[in-house]
Amino acid sequence: MGKDVIVACDFAGAARTFDFLDRFTGRKPYVKIGMELYYAEGPSIVREIKRRGHRIFLDLKLHDIPNTVKKAMAVLSALDVDIINLHAAGTTAMMEAALEGVTRADGTRPKLIAVTQLTSTDQAAMERDLLIEKPLEEVVLHYALTAKNAGLDGVVCSPLEAGRVHEVCGDRFLTVTPGVRFSDSAVGDQKRVTTPARAKELGSDYIVVGRPITEAADPVAAYERCLSEFLD
Repeated sequence: MGKDVIVACDFAGAARTFDFLDRFTGRKPYVKIGMELYYAEGPSIVREIKRRGHRIFLDLKLHDIPNTVKKAMAVLSALDVDIINLHAAGTTAMMEAALEGVTRADGTRPKLIAVTQLTSTDQAAMERDLLIEKPLEEVVLHYALTAKNAGLDGVVCSPLEAGRVHEVCGDRFLTVTPGVRFSDSAVGDQKRVTTPARAKELGSDYIVVGRPITEAADPVAAYERCLSEFLD
């Protein structure tokens, strides 16, 4: 199972996105397309980035009734992305329906992963706003195991939880971890964060890095630094 850095292209439109990606004349980074960019440009932005040779994590976090998610996943699967996600909080029935929908007629499909708890959520917010009083790590591990039992390939979690997820769900169960910052970067709105090097030590398979790369004075250099810290 490979490891990689996924660059979060959280831009408002195609022009800014391609201006950023055109800087990478050597290695083509793995790209995350999230809600902002997808809602602005639609599936055409996915097709064009794929045509340019990038692997894509389509980060739309589906969460709805099982039949709706199944149908939506069938549409998204046709875009030929590499990873798609949904919210584990949608329950086993929703995740199983999503897996059925995302699987193409020939049996192929993207990797399907589930969001456990967002890295902007801490224990206090989870208890206050969601009325979940279990320890946050216990909740993440339960969601991860539920996703595995539903047939999914992995989860989105904090790097701080990646090692425990592997202990519970196995080494081949993917951990895709946002909440990664350089030691000299601002934390921003994230709560459960760590550095690329520490994420590697903790067992992350993929780290998702946005602003420390996209807002850097030299994004290519920041990307290469991230690769070096996480992979070397």
